[in-house]
Amino acid sequence: MSGARALARRLAVPPLLALPLAAAAAEPCGARLGAGVERAESARYVVAFRPAPAPIAVGRAFALDAEVCPKRAAPRPTGLRVDAHMPEHRHGMNYRATVASAGGARYRAEGLLFHMPGRWQIVFDVEAGAEVERAVRDVPLE
Repeated sequence: MSGARALARRLAVPPLLALPLAAAAAEPCGARLGAGVERAESARYVVAFRPAPAPIAVGRAFALDAEVCPKRAAPRPTGLRVDAHMPEHRHGMNYRATVASAGGARYRAEGLLFHMPGRWQIVFDVEAGAEVERAVRDVPLE
């Protein structure tokens, strides 16, 4: 049985109406962000993100377009915080990023700048009500 038919049967929806639902469920996290998507994962969430401009360069301000996708039965995200730091140097950015909702589970973080070369970590704190779960992605810069 096709995925759309099985979904239609479970939801008691005519098969043709279930096709968009099946396509949305099969779409990988971040597909709507376009090319150049990277991912950070936690136990319950995938954060797909794309820097603009890309690639991230030392001393150049950038933004991140992000989409937060719950895994399995995780609650839908209600917010996102973004920061970055250099673990070996024990410091972060000289700027504080601002994050705005772009609708649904999509967000735009602006005001990021990596002021020196080395290993940076972008930190995504996914909010789901009163709970916060962290996803981290290493970004090496030369």
